[in-house]
Amino acid sequence: MQLARQTDPFEFARSFSLASVPQQVTSTAKLNLLDLTGILIGGRQTELSDIIVSHVAEEFAGRNPVPFSNVTASASGVALATGMTIDALDGHDGYNPSKGHVGCALSAGLLAMAPDTCSGQDFLEAVIIGYEIGSRLGPSLHATTSDYHTSGAWMAVAVALVGARLLGLTAEQTAHAVGIAEYHGPRSQMMRVIDHPTMLKDGSGWGAMAGVSAVKLAASGFTGAPALTLSAPEIQPWFEDLGQTWLTCRQYYKPYPVCRWAQPPVEAVLELKRLHQLESAEVVAIKIESFHEATRLATNAPTTTEQAQYSTSFPVALALSHGTIAPSDLAAQSLNDTEVRRLSLATTMVESARANAAFPDRRMARVSLTLSDSRVLQSRWYEPKWDATAPPEPADLRAKYDALAVPALGASRAAELAEAIEAFPDGSVARFRQALNEPISYPKTRSRMASSSS
Repeated sequence: MQLARQTDPFEFARSFSLASVPQQVTSTAKLNLLDLTGILIGGRQTELSDIIVSHVAEEFAGRNPVPFSNVTASASGVALATGMTIDALDGHDGYNPSKGHVGCALSAGLLAMAPDTCSGQDFLEAVIIGYEIGSRLGPSLHATTSDYHTSGAWMAVAVALVGARLLGLTAEQTAHAVGIAEYHGPRSQMMRVIDHPTMLKDGSGWGAMAGVSAVKLAASGFTGAPALTLSAPEIQPWFEDLGQTWLTCRQYYKPYPVCRWAQPPVEAVLELKRLHQLESAEVVAIKIESFHEATRLATNAPTTTEQAQYSTSFPVALALSHGTIAPSDLAAQSLNDTEVRRLSLATTMVESARANAAFPDRRMARVSLTLSDSRVLQSRWYEPKWDATAPPEPADLRAKYDALAVPALGASRAAELAEAIEAFPDGSVARFRQALNEPISYPKTRSRMASSSS
């Protein structure tokens, strides 16, 4: 059966049941969890994660385990640390019209709030509700404000809504929870962190923390103003197809752990490299035509992991030189690769009216390579790999997960964690959390994706 046409997000969240969704939605939600878990594992290898995990241990006292660590913290602290750890690797899913990410803050908030007694069905239902509401909250916020805010700004509200359902808040408490989350959510400016890449990232950790805190406060009687992003008349068009159009299945995935905006020219340069059997040494100049926001990813000589992730020229140079982009390529000790730096510094960004017109629903780029023999090779217009219109196969996402999880956890534990996700909705949250909460023991000589200057 399908849900009746439901434009009220509160009623949708209250009455939602797995029985109302196509099997594809359930399967995709589990794949999203698997992908996010792999990114969480990879993110624990970053200095950003080490800093934030230590911070919540000191400042957010509590008994809740922080995933893949020996640390415990409050639920809000767990949400902060988990969200920022996923964001640290920048390889998680996203939704084009929102210009941001649902899964990062959502999974962090759910892992922080869901009790071990929560059934696998309840947990998976919360995941799907979060994707459906969160995917609509981003566009609704951007349509009603004058600035471009990070994902944490609108995902704080989605986290509060699903958390209120999981913890059994009343309708009145739920309204207060989302109002608190909207008011206290991080209205952080996305283009500021694009222009000045640091550990601030996309605000998802702070949004998850705000959402969890809002639920806890509302349960205690704290009151909040109405959440306009869920109830104002002008945002209703974004919610008219709830229960009919399943945005859980319209997320994109990232094959490379860098900003999505940089990935179209990466695909273009990889194709030119294959078609013409190019060696990077043959290239003397690179021109990238793309949309305005991508041209603002302008750091071409990064000294930190964050600068490398929020660059267009550096990932393109990596792809041209190495043939791919791996997390280790963004480690501090890798940022001084002579050939990659040469290519990055030889790159020019050009804003394109065609690409601007397509953004944000489509992210487009075209690349021209000038060779040492004076030839100029121009690509066609490219979009990122693994978009919702051409999604990866489940085996592709499992391979991505294994590449991150097996080296850190070992094959047996990585498989156990994947099986705990696949067992939903019949499997238990306790089993999933137990697999998450055992610390990762990295060798002392491990290659860290540290953020400090090399």
